[in-house]
Amino acid sequence: MFAIREDFTGPTLGPHWKPFLRGQGTLEQTGYSLRFVTTDATRRRYTDAQIDDYQGVPRGRLPWRAPLTMTVRARFSHGPDELQGTAGFGFWNDPFMMTGARWPTLPRAIWFFYASPRSNMKLDLTTPGHGWKAATIDALGWPFVLLAPAAPIAMPLMHVRPLYRRLWPLAQRALRVREALVNADMTAWHTYVLEWGTTRARFLVDDAVMLDCDTPPRGRLGCVIWLDNQYAVVTPWGRLGYGLLDAPGRQWMELETLSIEPPPVSCAT
Repeated sequence: MFAIREDFTGPTLGPHWKPFLRGQGTLEQTGYSLRFVTTDATRRRYTDAQIDDYQGVPRGRLPWRAPLTMTVRARFSHGPDELQGTAGFGFWNDPFMMTGARWPTLPRAIWFFYASPRSNMKLDLTTPGHGWKAATIDALGWPFVLLAPAAPIAMPLMHVRPLYRRLWPLAQRALRVREALVNADMTAWHTYVLEWGTTRARFLVDDAVMLDCDTPPRGRLGCVIWLDNQYAVVTPWGRLGYGLLDAPGRQWMELETLSIEPPPVSCAT
């Protein structure tokens, strides 16, 4: 496996990365960091400031797979409930054809992920549907395929709280979903570490473990780092939705350093 190490001190991005800019999204290089900026974004137009390494790449050739360690030094302009849209860094399979003509598929992801309160992606029984999270999902496994035909029957039952608390953990396990809120001030500099192993995943902030789980996604994924103005609603009781948000003024996510490399042997699983 190759390694990536970026300190963003040069005048241009490294050759590994491809920008993906939409609407009022821009990338700003300060000389010591890279800022992902949206300026006066509105609900009338999708705005995204992003870099990734999967544009135009078939899913079977996406560059990353376990085991690896991603380390990011980052901060945000606003805290949770103030930052509008979604943001984060990590790995996924771009399932919704956002950056190229691929067939749509079910999601696989492992990342630090933020969604503002209009979002409600309530996939983890004990975690809110929005906020700054460490998260995994892998909906492409056979357990979810086996359970999917029962969804039309099961979703109405999710409105009954005792049934929801009993039945949803089965679906959550089939989706390989695990989430935990990140207990850190988003506006301060922190070192975020994502350890993606073959059988376990760990998320750390300044050496404190936020999530340790046995649900890492399988297969190849691409790296994505972004800030946009969208929201999404996906709930066990069948609510689905998507839209755009107003994000007046400037909001940004700033990265000082980024590395992706093989982990120590002790973390490879």
